Amino acid sequence: MPQVMESIDLIAKYGEISDYCHNYREPLLITRNGQEDLAVMGIEIYEELMERLELHKAIKVGLDQIKNGEIITEEEMDEKLIRYMGK
Repeated sequence: MPQVMESIDLIAKYGEISDYCHNYREPLLITRNGQEDLAVMGIEIYEELMERLELHKAIKVGLDQIKNGEIITEEEMDEKLIRYMGK
C-alpha cells in the first residue's frame, strides 16, 4: 500500500521522499488539498513499468493479429528474423 504525503512536503522532504521510493520500491502518493494528485516513484520502478507496458502492447498486437487471421508460418517467421538480424 503506497504511503501518502501532502504536496507542501515535496520540497522540504525531497530526500526523505527519494529514499522512501528507492528503499520500498513502491510509489508515494502526493495529495493536494486532501485529494490524491500525484504518484512519485523511483526511476528503476518507472523503467520497469515502461518495459512491462511495451511488452503488454506487443502481446496485444500479436493477439489482435491472431484474432484477425494474420498469422504466418514458422518458415516465414524465420525468414523475417534472418532479414531483421541481417540489417
